[in-house]
Amino acid sequence: MLKKLILGCLVCAMMFNLTGCGEKQVEGTLEEIMTKVYADIPEDERPMLLTNIKISDENIENYLGTKDIDYKEAMASESAAGSIPHSVVLVRMNDGANIEEAKKKIEENANPRKWICVEAEDVVVKNKGNLIILIMSTKDKIEKIENSFNNL
Repeated sequence: MLKKLILGCLVCAMMFNLTGCGEKQVEGTLEEIMTKVYADIPEDERPMLLTNIKISDENIENYLGTKDIDYKEAMASESAAGSIPHSVVLVRMNDGANIEEAKKKIEENANPRKWICVEAEDVVVKNKGNLIILIMSTKDKIEKIENSFNNL
C-alpha cells in the first residue's frame, strides 16, 4: 500500500511538471524587464534616442500588428529616429489567455517594414510564462536581446 501511495505521488508530481502549470512567471514591472533585456547591449551600441512607450488599446496595432489578443499590459522600446528599424515589445498576458494563439497572431501581423523607408532584418516572437516579447531589429541586436530574455 505504501509503495502504491509513493508511486501515485511521483506520477502526480511528474504530470504537474509536464503540463507546464508550474511554469515560472517573469517578475517585475515591464520597465524593469525592458532594462534587463537590453543588458547585453552596451549603451553606445543601442539604437539612438531609445524610448519606452506605454501601449494602450488605441496604439497596440501600431506595435504588434493586431489588437486581437487578451493582454494585461504592454510596453514598446523604439528609437525616436524613424530611420532606425528597431522595436522591442513586451506584452504581459491576462491569466488564462491563450499564449500560443497570441504569439501566432503577433508573428503573422507584426510589420518589419513599419518604418516605411527601412526594414528590420528579422522578427522574433517568444514567451516566458505569460510574458511575450516581440523583437524586430538587426540580427546582432535580436540575438543579444533574445539571450537576455531567455535568461530572465
